[in-house]
Amino acid sequence: MRVFSGIQPTGSLHLGNDLGAIRQFTDLQSRAECLFCVVDLHALTVPQDPAALRAATLQVAALYLACGIDPRQAVVFVQSHVAAHAELAWLLGCLATTGELGRMTQFKEKSRGHESVSLGLFAYPALMAADILLYRSTAVPVGDDQRQHLELTRDIAQRFNARFGETFPVPDAFIGKVGARVMSLQDPAEKMSKSAADPASRVELLDPPAAVRAKIRRAVTDSGREVRHDREAKPAVSNLLEIFALVSGEPVAALEGRYGDGGYGRFKADLAEAVVAHLEPIQGRYRDLQAAPDHLEAVLADGAVRAGALADPTMRDVRARLGLLPRP
Repeated sequence: MRVFSGIQPTGSLHLGNDLGAIRQFTDLQSRAECLFCVVDLHALTVPQDPAALRAATLQVAALYLACGIDPRQAVVFVQSHVAAHAELAWLLGCLATTGELGRMTQFKEKSRGHESVSLGLFAYPALMAADILLYRSTAVPVGDDQRQHLELTRDIAQRFNARFGETFPVPDAFIGKVGARVMSLQDPAEKMSKSAADPASRVELLDPPAAVRAKIRRAVTDSGREVRHDREAKPAVSNLLEIFALVSGEPVAALEGRYGDGGYGRFKADLAEAVVAHLEPIQGRYRDLQAAPDHLEAVLADGAVRAGALADPTMRDVRARLGLLPRP
């Protein structure tokens, strides 16, 4: 199994990224061939400050390592360091239709209310398809909100194979059963998001303990006093219970038994301390990486070489099948 996944360097990584995505990455790296990428080209679909983008790219890469991704087991790299991503995106974009791209939910949401949007925002799914197919990936850890893009990737792979001969495996989604969708602390109907306007809706991985405690204390709850997991009747408390279970390793049922109908005060206080304890080693490793920038740069340089070595045969095959002349 070959796995590809990436995170954009926009906004600050939060607890949902760690528990819903990076935890899957660290689990997969020991039993699959994994490529984990900072997808900086995707960030350019909306305006970015260049200095801030550079800093955010390095921050995401450092947090990958701080959260447990091991560059000795997985390939860790920056998307723009492998030029084949952009080349394949153009080639695959020539197979995608405007109807398919226009139906993408994220495009509709991000373009709503704007008189004009960039071609990059519209063609974003072709670049995502290129990210995955470039490495002939067979599995992609995605959240529920990315299923539509993965389905388009599968369609493009099948279309290419039908027209030009078997070239790409058709990748499957890999979605963990637990922690795949960590919800907002302020609205349990919405996924915890880097782009949400209210910073109180998420615990960021680099939040200091005081900020973590304040955000958990202000997290919305449901009516009544019972700490019970019921996504329909008590969605807010259920979300907090799932977070507690993920950061502490205790089963949800054990937490329900401990807090019962004793109200939310002690439950939220203990949850806050569990989250602080979970983040402490991550933040410590991140500070160590910040103090040794040469190490991080070396990891990314090595990752780019390893990723490029996997991408080159794919591009030679794709170019030949499309009738493009070989590179001189």
